[in-house]
Amino acid sequence: MLHVLVGEDDFSIRQALDEIKKGIGDASALMTNTTVLDGQKVTPAELHAAAGTVPFLADRRLVIVEGLLERFEPKAGNNRRRSARSKDAAEGYQEIAVAIKALPDFTDLVVLGGKIGSANPLLRELAALKAVRNFPMLRGGQLTQWVERRVADAGGSISPQAIRLLARYVGSNLWIMAAEVDKLCLYAAGRRIEEADVRALVSYAQEGSVFAMVDAILEFRGGTAQGLLQQLLRQGAAPAQLLVMLSRQVRFIYQIRELRGQGLARAEIQKRVGLTSDFVLSKAWEQADHYAPGRIREVYHRLLEADLAIKTGRMEGELALYVLIAELSGGAVST
Repeated sequence: MLHVLVGEDDFSIRQALDEIKKGIGDASALMTNTTVLDGQKVTPAELHAAAGTVPFLADRRLVIVEGLLERFEPKAGNNRRRSARSKDAAEGYQEIAVAIKALPDFTDLVVLGGKIGSANPLLRELAALKAVRNFPMLRGGQLTQWVERRVADAGGSISPQAIRLLARYVGSNLWIMAAEVDKLCLYAAGRRIEEADVRALVSYAQEGSVFAMVDAILEFRGGTAQGLLQQLLRQGAAPAQLLVMLSRQVRFIYQIRELRGQGLARAEIQKRVGLTSDFVLSKAWEQADHYAPGRIREVYHRLLEADLAIKTGRMEGELALYVLIAELSGGAVST
């Protein structure tokens, strides 16, 4: 049987793969009857041989191929080079498609892919076999339903307000969302999860204080920035972690300013910056309106210098952060 699992939601793709494995049979028998192939390099002969190997002491075998569809994605370039690549891809995908269609009854072949374009010739060929399942990133009502199901499966319940806040903090990354939901269910211990639980427990809630600290640093409000730093350290945040979060946020602000200057749409900017959290994007977008590029660059370079000072042992983590804030804000260090 052929299964083609594609899309940006890698978490759901991996869950679907787990369900396929469970449906094949005994897990211990499957271990000796599973082959994983690199789709970027596999030849039609290798694919045919892996699929045609008779299962050992079992009824079925599993072959997993990753990166195969990406191999045949149309690539940008000038017309002549693009035409040559398209011809090579067309010849290659047809041989692969023949090997896939010749699957024996005892083999389950799973082809895994990311976001694949509709012009992909191999995807079109496999779609005709009614074997393709698409997993886009969940948003809005779909994400809400997913969270509700995850909580219910864990034996808990969650308020609509808590779901909205959780979605705002985490966005559509289900790997992070699953971890945060599971943590909240354990924390709530049977009672309904509320907004206060999300604010207290979800790791992304720290972002709010980091955003406020970035604002305070950029606006030369050293006392406020140091107060927020003390609060985060008391809550158990590691200095190295805070430095990474601060640097990342300032980098996002600068990238968003630059990309907006190029006239790109918000959705395209979100994709290029690599943000799945609408909450983080919205805050960085707002901050990009308020600060001059020169100030943003200055702060970012000083953050990198502080990181180097910590990693080379020239300065202890907490002290490096306090000194950094004081220097950028034009004030004295007070720990």
